[in-house]
Amino acid sequence: MQDIEEIYKKHAKTIYKYVFCLCHDNQMSEEITQETFAIAIKEIKKFKGNCKISVWLCQIAKHLWYKEIKKKKNLKIVSIDELGEIDSNEETIDDEICYKEDKLQLYNKMQMLDEKTKEVIYLRIEGNLSFSEIAEILNKTSNWARVTYYRGKEKIKEELKNEGRE
Repeated sequence: MQDIEEIYKKHAKTIYKYVFCLCHDNQMSEEITQETFAIAIKEIKKFKGNCKISVWLCQIAKHLWYKEIKKKKNLKIVSIDELGEIDSNEETIDDEICYKEDKLQLYNKMQMLDEKTKEVIYLRIEGNLSFSEIAEILNKTSNWARVTYYRGKEKIKEELKNEGRE
């Protein structure tokens, strides 16, 4: 069994990227990553080696993220300071609204996909992970990740095309 410090050095970045894909928040990603390794230290003796250690760590992180969602009920509070930073330029606001609508539409279409395909697309788009990194996290091959991403993307394109929004 590897030393926990070695494990941290080798996998912390991957776990952080994975969590960031889930929550899109740097601070929360750091906190959940740290908490993941704190739990891993306590539970390392229970790790049987049935999967890669990175997969085990991602499962811990995912569990912590779900716990966080339940705790905060997925509410995002915007401070007055953040509101003051919004640019009053109409073109910028219009562009931002269009971007958000497009992104919202994309995520709505992603909901029709199976869980693994959604996860691959989130990790690829939001996490900026390579197919080999995605494969490692999901305990699959990089070719599987690539094909799953491509098929999911094609399904979304087809849906958008059917609605006349491509």
